[in-house]
Amino acid sequence: MTAFLTLIIVLFIAVAIWQMVKIFDLAQVGSSNSQVATDKDNKLNGYLMMGFLAFIYIITILSFWYLGDLPLMSNSASEHGPGLDNLMIISMVIIFIVQTFTQFLLHYFAYKYRGEKGKQALFYADNNTLEAIWTFIPVIVLAGLIIYGLFTWTSIMNVDESKDPLVVELYAQQFNWKARYGGEDNTLGMANVRLIDIDRANILGLDESDPNAQDDVITTELHLPVGRPVLFKMRSQDVLHSAYMPHFRAQMNCVPGMITQFGFTPTVTTAEMRQNPDIIDKVANINAIRLENKEEIEAKGQELTYEFDYLLLCNKICGKSHYNMQMKIIVETQEEYDAWMAEQKTFKNSLVK
Repeated sequence: MTAFLTLIIVLFIAVAIWQMVKIFDLAQVGSSNSQVATDKDNKLNGYLMMGFLAFIYIITILSFWYLGDLPLMSNSASEHGPGLDNLMIISMVIIFIVQTFTQFLLHYFAYKYRGEKGKQALFYADNNTLEAIWTFIPVIVLAGLIIYGLFTWTSIMNVDESKDPLVVELYAQQFNWKARYGGEDNTLGMANVRLIDIDRANILGLDESDPNAQDDVITTELHLPVGRPVLFKMRSQDVLHSAYMPHFRAQMNCVPGMITQFGFTPTVTTAEMRQNPDIIDKVANINAIRLENKEEIEAKGQELTYEFDYLLLCNKICGKSHYNMQMKIIVETQEEYDAWMAEQKTFKNSLVK
């Protein structure tokens, strides 16, 4: 498939260069090139426009059918996820309808009013009614989408701290993630990148004199209790990163020198998601692909099986290993979360004396 796509790209580049050379020749002053489009040329171009219109429709439908989760989008795992999915579906439906209508008119008119010998174009200086229609209708539709989007965004970002959300810091650096929990008091201690001391295992730059920092817990795996609101505080040590958790419909930039935040409530545990029929099908497809390359995988000492996990990904290109900057997320019951947390070392106990 890669070789086929590469061949197609090379072919398109060659055609583009060929066309640019032709344009350059025609644009030369004093050129003897007197190419003029004939009725046959115009008719051919008109048919090509209609063929390209059919291609656009076919490729759009196939992309939705084979590559998109619409209209089901059944893998949302956060409380606000369905609302965000509805906004996406509404937007895509409107775009599809408008694209279908406008592209048809564009290509059909190019075919219907193609150049013919003796035919003259009818010129309109202006048409106030037509301009009003194509101005006011888009304004109303876009205003509705923007207002709906703002309400959705506000409902996501306004985390109700009276519900005692779990406070977790996501710490980004090239090319890994760390998660920091507030401990028993659910309060994160003060931190600054200038306080990082690798020799003492203070890898996140916590203020050792801050009482709130003593019971903080630093992990390389993110555990979340299902049904409990989570408030994420995000920092970056070096460059701009983006904390992207696709199944939770959550994304927020991690900006050096400042703290950003995002909150959501997980609604589906990892164990429950692994029983989702859509997830099972995707896992089966991935395993099938891996089995096709069995010898290559075994030669590298890698496992053949794949099991679904939630992932935290970096969604900003942050360097050469950006593609591999991810962290496993486990959503579990409150009891399982408490048991896991009891096994973790606090910041105070993990410091090297």
